[in-house]
Amino acid sequence: MPMRKNTISELKHHLSTDSIVSILGHKNPDGDALGSTLGLSLFLKTLGITSQVIMPNTFPEFLKWLPAVDSVWCFDSDQEKCEEQLKNSDIVFTLDFNSLNRTGDLGAFLATLDTRYVMIDHHQEPSDYADFMLVDTSIASTCELVHEYIVTQYPEAKLSEDIATCLYTGIMTDTGSFRFPSTTSKTHRIIADLIDAGADNSQIHQNTFDNNAVSRLNLLGRALQNLKVIEDLSTAYIYLSQDELNTYGFKKGDTEGFVNYALSLKGIKFAVIFIENKADQIIKISFRSIGDFDVNTFARTHYHGGGHKNAAGGKSDLDLSSTLAEFENTLNTYKERLT
Repeated sequence: MPMRKNTISELKHHLSTDSIVSILGHKNPDGDALGSTLGLSLFLKTLGITSQVIMPNTFPEFLKWLPAVDSVWCFDSDQEKCEEQLKNSDIVFTLDFNSLNRTGDLGAFLATLDTRYVMIDHHQEPSDYADFMLVDTSIASTCELVHEYIVTQYPEAKLSEDIATCLYTGIMTDTGSFRFPSTTSKTHRIIADLIDAGADNSQIHQNTFDNNAVSRLNLLGRALQNLKVIEDLSTAYIYLSQDELNTYGFKKGDTEGFVNYALSLKGIKFAVIFIENKADQIIKISFRSIGDFDVNTFARTHYHGGGHKNAAGGKSDLDLSSTLAEFENTLNTYKERLT
């Protein structure tokens, strides 16, 4: 399918109160995926346009307080209902991802649909499935792009407190609470706009980060015990086996942010976390970096993944010990870039 060059402004001609609209996030949705999809859905509702948010699978416990979160459908638990909705959709928004395979088992079904796709995203190397695109890889989060879409295409619109809350949450989580290099003055201006619209920044932070279970903190302690530092390569990594996850009662989202503890070490430029997933027979990997080391390229080259320059993900089909050994061997080939 050839890349279509329609601008996001042309989408207005195809959206109406009669439209059947679905809004999709990626597999294993994070704060940006959930915040952007819910924020957009709530905004379309103010225009009289009904939409259905669909996720490939469920989302972490620490995001279940978000406005309208109970309206989200999950493909892994309601496949038939989700497929029927998508089949009937005139427009399908895809937010915070740029390749249909990022939706897991849902991807093959999406490729068969005869519908208009809209891509709003900030990741590198977008696929060519979308009819309308709002893509900017320099932007810190998809929620920022949803905000841009709203204020440029509907300048008279007023953001509700719930919309502002969803968008604030996505920006906050994808910028590491505004500390990642992708955070700009524009990011902070958008945040100011969202606070003015009713987003309670203190409460949002508390809801997201200050509701830990004891089991999660115990799991963090175990992860930090597994920390390995490779000083001569300015690298640190953490690993967690399936047995360790089971021992500490792991729930989806519990390891969110763990990799940043490795990155916080003095002198470290490259940090990684390896998480065993025996159900999928893979090792899930998250990469983070500081400065010029490009983990997007690293993940794409070696681990079937990708993302951003300083934050990316990937996977290994080897067992955990073999994955760690292979990683250390691969790392040695990057010595000039890491020292």
